[in-house]
Amino acid sequence: MTSIRHDGDSWDPASGVGATATLAAVARAVASRENLVDDPFAAPLVRAVGVDLLTRLATGETAPGDLVGRGAIDGAKVRTKFYDDFFLDAANAGVTQAVILASGLDSRAYRLPWPAGTVVFEVDQPRVAGFKTRTLAELGAVPTAERRVAAVDLRDEWADALRDAGFDPGRPTAWSAEGLLGYLPPEAQDRLLDTITGLSAPGSRVATESRPNPRPGEDERTKESLDRISARWREHGFALDHAGLRYFGARNEAAPYLAGLGWTVTGRSVRDLFVAYGLPPLADDGLRMGGVRYITGIR
Repeated sequence: MTSIRHDGDSWDPASGVGATATLAAVARAVASRENLVDDPFAAPLVRAVGVDLLTRLATGETAPGDLVGRGAIDGAKVRTKFYDDFFLDAANAGVTQAVILASGLDSRAYRLPWPAGTVVFEVDQPRVAGFKTRTLAELGAVPTAERRVAAVDLRDEWADALRDAGFDPGRPTAWSAEGLLGYLPPEAQDRLLDTITGLSAPGSRVATESRPNPRPGEDERTKESLDRISARWREHGFALDHAGLRYFGARNEAAPYLAGLGWTVTGRSVRDLFVAYGLPPLADDGLRMGGVRYITGIR
């Protein structure tokens, strides 16, 4: 399976992997105009990226149509609510240190009602982290927790940058790796989960997605579906090779891998969460989303 990714590749919110974070923010902005989630910073952040089509979609000037389909909108609702609830549950249990890995255009440090004394660390590439910090400051947004940024590539020695930002491995931590693992090579995914574990004091929590390994032919069908999505976007003037940004093939599934590292893991399928959140059943779109489980672990 081919990929346009390479060691040391970088991006900003309008290019490469960074553009996927902007597309996720577009979906959150559309979802926020309906129900279940409310991200008031999604549309302003997308506007600041400066891609006209994405701005019009995020602000509602252009209807989502087939670019941001119902599955993507409802998927954004499920994903946003799952991780919002994860962090708030951890905070209510007394965890006062949170780390958002590959934070992209995530605004939880600004919009969640964090308890006093909570420190939220955001980890992402310098160009992405700097963009968000500047943009939200220009918007007059104020974090609802103590926000600290570790501007580093997660393929590098990010633990050192996190410690330099003030992270305390002796305190329980709530970690999120949201929509991240498929953009890492298999060995980098394992290193990430190993590093999280090594930095986690007893009582720490982690949340991510666990996708089953593909059966024969499934990766090709997924790539074909992603290519069709890319073609629709190109027709509207936005070129992004969705399939080329991901890593395909077998890898360790996150849930059993974390269990093997000593985490007590629980999870629910995406299909179950659609039902639990009162959304229409998840349609089969060729992306194998129905087999994904949203998981949490406690150490």
